[in-house]
Amino acid sequence: MRVPLSLDSATLTGFKPLGSKPLLMPKLGFGAAPIGNLYTAMSDTDAAATLDSAIAQGIHYFDTAPHYGFGLSESRLATTIASRRENLIISSKVGRLLVPSTSSDYVRHGFANAPALEPVFDYSYDAVMRSFESSLRRLQTDYIDILLAHDLGPLTHGDKHEQHFQVFMDGGYRAMHELRAAGLVSAIGLGTNEWQVCEQALSYGDFDAFLLAGRYTLLEQSACDSFLPLCEARGASVIVGGPFNSGILASGVSGAGPFYYNYEAAPKHIIERVAQLETICAEFEIPLAAAALQFPGAHPQICSVIAGLASPAQVKQAISWINLSIPEEFWLQLRAQHLLHPNAPIPTSPVPLTSLFSTEL
Repeated sequence: MRVPLSLDSATLTGFKPLGSKPLLMPKLGFGAAPIGNLYTAMSDTDAAATLDSAIAQGIHYFDTAPHYGFGLSESRLATTIASRRENLIISSKVGRLLVPSTSSDYVRHGFANAPALEPVFDYSYDAVMRSFESSLRRLQTDYIDILLAHDLGPLTHGDKHEQHFQVFMDGGYRAMHELRAAGLVSAIGLGTNEWQVCEQALSYGDFDAFLLAGRYTLLEQSACDSFLPLCEARGASVIVGGPFNSGILASGVSGAGPFYYNYEAAPKHIIERVAQLETICAEFEIPLAAAALQFPGAHPQICSVIAGLASPAQVKQAISWINLSIPEEFWLQLRAQHLLHPNAPIPTSPVPLTSLFSTEL
């Protein structure tokens, strides 16, 4: 297995290692759910143009999953990465099997015009192995850098969580551990919206990384209390997804709405908090989205922040936001207004993304 980038590279400024693994994670990663037709369909041509734009501008970490468009995201990613695989970091997921579907609905589970497949939760040993092998075929690769168990936790599974968790620890975790030992993956972990289940997993097993979506943002920092310190103690890195909390930290609340938070209509207290953030952003003439994208990466345990990107224009915009110079006074003002957790580190001046790429693609 070839490992993307080198730990002894002379141009590592801005990169963070993933735990003890020889993976150097960039501060901005590409969330590949949109190229799986999340909420709206796009053409293969538009998906390829978006991916090519990201790579050309220095993004070399891509997060996908079988669930994203029921294989469509992985298949589209394969076409773009084929000749550049050695220089890219790919994470994908296990925990769902794709089975034939008879549904004729245009949008299913949030994905539009996707293949006639249905995702079914299964965290068993055999299911994880089957899912991994299917992902290898769709991605047209012989290894996956980071393998994550997808959507464990009571928010997803309700009263069936403990059952799914036990099946995973008895079977799926063992499968992932074997894949890591065999060198077919470099790192294993969970991809979830709940840091609590990540803590639960760490009490039972050895994990390298967690992809935590929407739970360490300008709106939510309770992960500072116990989860992030636990990751530090255990040598586990955290990848932050959902830095805009379903869009409200990108759009703000000064317009007509509707405003979405955590995949639902935003409650009043969230709208009021975003309005406070917007007021301070306006004082400093800083886009709220830029602050939202930069904030999570200041924490030493967070090795990368991923944003879902659906067009070359969105790629360009995200890179502009991540590279924007934000004065320390802005972050100190947020802290003074009690909008940041006391233990949440604040960003320093960003190093331009284009200078962070150490290998020519």
